[in-house]
Amino acid sequence: MSATTLERNNKGTEKFSSNNEQQTTDAKIKVKNLDLFYGEKQALYQVSLDIKEKEVTALIGPSGCGKSTFLRTLNRMNDLIDGVKINGEIVIDNENIYNSSDVIKLRTRVGMVFQKPNLFPMSIFDNVAYGPRMQGIKNKKALNKIVEESLRGAAIWDEVKDRLKSSALGLSGGQQQRVCIARAIAMKPDVILMDEPTSALDPISTLKVEELIAQMKKDYTIVIVTHNMQQAARVSDKTAFFLNGEIIEYDETDHIFSMPKDQRTEDYVTGRFG
Repeated sequence: MSATTLERNNKGTEKFSSNNEQQTTDAKIKVKNLDLFYGEKQALYQVSLDIKEKEVTALIGPSGCGKSTFLRTLNRMNDLIDGVKINGEIVIDNENIYNSSDVIKLRTRVGMVFQKPNLFPMSIFDNVAYGPRMQGIKNKKALNKIVEESLRGAAIWDEVKDRLKSSALGLSGGQQQRVCIARAIAMKPDVILMDEPTSALDPISTLKVEELIAQMKKDYTIVIVTHNMQQAARVSDKTAFFLNGEIIEYDETDHIFSMPKDQRTEDYVTGRFG
């Protein structure tokens, strides 16, 4: 990680910035000078960071700090909210996603797993096959292969392979969340966004999802929002600390938790506020 500096923004507070050495040539996602407004209210201020391919990046910070808002900018989920205005740029694989009109294609490439499992009231098989079917895949053999590969990729195949025609809503919360991850995998994304994916789960299910994330980063670029400091330390390669809509510090996770450069980061990760 390159050296960092502190500068003044238009709110009159110090914010994190990095010199040009932080800009990595192998970044999957490049965010530059991102501002976001809900009507007249500004929620993100000059957010800039590079997210490297096939790493896990954790977004941490207190409630209302902008981390989930930022996560949703990466697949344009904020487009669904009236009055949202975005300045700056987000480039994924050298394409500015806000200059493209093909939002469906973007959301195929950038999958999303939400805080609570949001399965459809249908079978496990049909939940995972839903996206590929919408893309026009009708061949039963092809769908069978996609469903099995996706459930294996989500580390839940052995638990559900004998009940694929049963309702997905009959699964435990942890199992449902892993089926949601399988449903995202079935779309063959490059990036998977996770918005507090274990906050509604018990400790055993949380551990399984964390183990899954560690396995998945071999194939996917993962960005995860979490309130759990221990989880961020366990699963991520890099961590960005958000506060009041700004990135205060972005660095290797080990550095954020052991040698933070900003006092506010240290205060947050040690539990003094948040």
